[in-house]
Amino acid sequence: MNEQASRKDPANTGEATEKVASPARPATTARRGAPADLLAECRVDTFRSGGAGGQHQNKVESGVRLTHLPTGTVVTSRKHRSQHRNREAALARLEAELEARSRKRKPRIPTAVPKREKRKRLDAKKRRSRVKRLRGKPDSAEE
Repeated sequence: MNEQASRKDPANTGEATEKVASPARPATTARRGAPADLLAECRVDTFRSGGAGGQHQNKVESGVRLTHLPTGTVVTSRKHRSQHRNREAALARLEAELEARSRKRKPRIPTAVPKREKRKRLDAKKRRSRVKRLRGKPDSAEE
């Protein structure tokens, strides 16, 4: 949606002298294209939001639950009073969720455990062993 605004020339001849591009909106659905395409892959359920808000929330089905059928991802939105705004919010949340799922994780680079840490762990195990040994019943040979 690249809207262009033009400025008239100072002589008022009616011709545009230069084109100024309005700030482009960031693509909210870069993964799928249009929100309608993503919505086509979803099952849309509406429900009463409930909770605080009184009569409006208890009578109107403004909550929206989207179930993305290919992945089984479920998102809900019940923040707004309008079902349309809740649907937009749920679509945005679903888009973010799907993008997070498709993002590749960086591989973990295993590192060697330092000698000092190994020594600390062994000392802690020995201490714990001593404590547990003291908890046991005394030997019958001592009596």
